[in-house]
Formats: sequence, C-alpha cells, structure tokens
Amino acid sequence: MLFNSFIFLFAFLPAALLAHWAVERFRPEWRLSVLLGLSLFFYGYWDWRFVPLLVCSIVLNWLVAKAVTRSRLSVLVPLAIAANLLVLAVFKYFNFFIDLAALVPGLPTRHFEIALPLGISFFTFHHIMYLTDLKKGKAPLYDPVRYGLYIAFFPQVLAGPLVRWSEIMHQFEERPYKRPDAAERFARGLMLLVCGLAKKTLLGDPLSEYVNPIFQAAAAGKTIALGEAWQAMLGFTFQIYFDFSGYTDMALGLALLFGIVLPQNFDAPYRSVSLQDFWRRWHMTLSRFLRDYLYIAMGGNRKGLAIQLGALFATMTLGGLWHGAGLTFVAWGAAHGLVLGAGVLWRRAGLPMPRLAGWTLTMLFVMLTWVLFRATSFEAALRIYEGLIGLGGADPSIKWRTILVAALVAVLGPTAWAFVHRLPPRRWIALAFAILFVVVLFKIGDDANYEFIYFQF
Repeated sequence: MLFNSFIFLFAFLPAALLAHWAVERFRPEWRLSVLLGLSLFFYGYWDWRFVPLLVCSIVLNWLVAKAVTRSRLSVLVPLAIAANLLVLAVFKYFNFFIDLAALVPGLPTRHFEIALPLGISFFTFHHIMYLTDLKKGKAPLYDPVRYGLYIAFFPQVLAGPLVRWSEIMHQFEERPYKRPDAAERFARGLMLLVCGLAKKTLLGDPLSEYVNPIFQAAAAGKTIALGEAWQAMLGFTFQIYFDFSGYTDMALGLALLFGIVLPQNFDAPYRSVSLQDFWRRWHMTLSRFLRDYLYIAMGGNRKGLAIQLGALFATMTLGGLWHGAGLTFVAWGAAHGLVLGAGVLWRRAGLPMPRLAGWTLTMLFVMLTWVLFRATSFEAALRIYEGLIGLGGADPSIKWRTILVAALVAVLGPTAWAFVHRLPPRRWIALAFAILFVVVLFKIGDDANYEFIYFQF
C-alpha cells in the first residue's frame, strides 16, 4: 500500500485518522496501541506473511533491551545487533554472497528464492540505533507498545526517514489534538503530503518513462546512443530525487497528521558545492547513522589521517551495500568513499575550491555514479558510459523539457519542508493546495505508477 495509491488515500488514511481521533477524544490511553495496530495492518497489507517477522523482531529486541536494563548484561547488545544483521543478511544478501562464492572455481553453489521483506533495512537500523544507545546508558527502557510503535510507525517503517528514539519517543506522550497549534500542524501535514504527492507523481514518475527503457536496453546488450545516454543519466538523477524526497515529504506530512514530527531528510542536495556537502543534504538521516554508528565507531577523524580515510572508504562502501545486494552498489559506495577521502586531503592541503567549480564537479560526479546505482550490471553501466562520450553513436536527440523542468525545481526550488513551514495561514493557500491535490489525483488515475525506487532497499 503506497502513499500515492487510491486505496491508501481514500480508504486506509481516512479510516486511520478517524480511529486515531476517536481514541484521542474518548480513550486517550488506547492511542498508542491503536497506532501500533494500524501500523501493523499497513505493513501487512502488502504481504501479511512478513508481519510475524516484524512482530518477532520487535519482541525479541525489546526482550534484549529489558534484560540489559535489569541485569546489566551489556554483552547481549552486540549479540542482538549481530542477530539483527544476520537476519538482514539472510533475506537481503544470501544470494549475493552465493554469487560471490560462485566466482571460486569448482565451488558448488545454489540460489534460493527468498522474498525481501519490505523495510527490513530501515527497521533493522532502528533496532541498532536504540540498542547501541541503550548499551551506552543514553536510552531508557520503554514498554513494548511504545518500542513497537517506534519501530513500526507506518509513515516511516518502509522507507524512513531513519528516526532516533530520542527524536520521537517523547512525542508519544503528547495529546496531539490538545495542542494550541493542533489545527495548524494538521494543515501543514496535509500540505506536505500534497507536496510529496506532486513531486513524485508530476515529476518523478514521468521521468521513469524516459529512463527505464534506456537502462533496460543497456541491460539487454544494446548500444546506447549519445542522446539516449545523457537522457538516461540526467533523467535518473532527478527521478530518484523526486521519487525519494517526494515519498519522504509524504511520510513527514502523514506523521504530522497524527501529531508526530519526523526529522527532515533532504535539504536541496543538488545545490551542494562538495561531496561532503551533498551527504549532509541527501538522505540526511542515513548519513547521520553512517557517521555516528559506523564512521565514528571505526575511529573517525580522531586517530590520524590514515584511519580517517580508511573509515570513510569502509563506511561508504558498506553504505553502498546497504542500498542493494549487488556489486554495482558496492562500487557506487566505494567511489563516494574515495572521493570523500580526496576531499579530506584537498581541505587539509588548504587548496581553494570556487563554489561554481565545486558545484559543477560535485554534480558531475554524483550524476556519473548514479549510473552505477541504477544499472543492473557493470556491463550495462559501461554501455551508458560509452554512450555519454559518443561511442554508441552520435544521435544528439534528447527529451529535454521534463528533465529541464525537474532540474530547475531540484536546484533552484525550495525544499518542501521549508516551503510548507514558511507559508502563512491563508485561505487562498489552502485553496491552491486543494487544486494541486485534485490535479495529482487526476494524474494518478490517468497514469498510475506505483513504483517506488527505495522499496528494494
């Protein structure tokens, strides 16, 4: 059940809001239990067979937290983290490791058809953040309902943002509809939802029509002409941004409807003037996780230059592997790790970098590496790269209008989060968003595209 589907917008969401309002009004002590039940129903709508996995994950990790709190058996935390990562590895990476083993001559291997549970990467990382902070004495023990809601809260369970326990747990104690700004919060939540729907439906989804056929042709071994290659690279650069940031805006807006503020996840990343700046703006909550729970744990910048460069490379390579079970994702992450390391050396040398040059180089690198991210194999990526320099033919034609509009909005436009929260409370603004919502609904009905890129992660 995607946020941009009619079944969600006109069935689940109204029913969930009505149920939430009713318990908030008449039985506030049931509010969190109802939200947890709604979240589990939402998660199970796609495939009910994965609900026991999510529930068992919540229960077992909570039992570990309880044991650590009561008996001070802190050794249980690394064991629990290892178990979480093992479950993730089995579901997401088992066949990937089998493929690596198959590279060894004479080693018998066998593939297994293992379905990937939705959101497993995200809820696994939520467990890791909480357990790590619990071991450090930063996080308290919560009751099972609150902990379960932290993990399974439906706006963020499938695709983030990655929320720290300290950012959300205290909000569970509030009476959201009793706040003096409750109506304004609700309205801004609706506006964020509409902004996210518009970004994904009016910009992200149309770009997929320009991108997918070309990458499919490259995967099939066909030669990619110059114009096709640039169309594919530029198109995917803005498709993934509007697809993912739009879905995140929807998540933030939906959470506000239920009285919960989730952290911002995108801050105009295509305005970045360095790769370091890019990762401070793109999927910001993942960047925080990688920094605080991997990079710093490996030594960060506290143990010398060599350790810092090694930690950067390892962190980004693992970050690439987190995105997908394929060597192209590993190569994408490794490339970012190498260039981030080069940026450290550049800054240490005190060398200047004009902002325009920094932006140009950053965008060019990000776009070129998105090809690796999107391609299904190195061979397919190579055909795109060959096309970019004209080795696949000199056909210069490119469907530039939608790509140009997307580029202008992505680079020059405000972020939805900042835009919505700066708007004054005016009736004409509400009317404008209502009209935009109707336009989006007609687009969904006319050409429903229920693809969401980050569902595979």
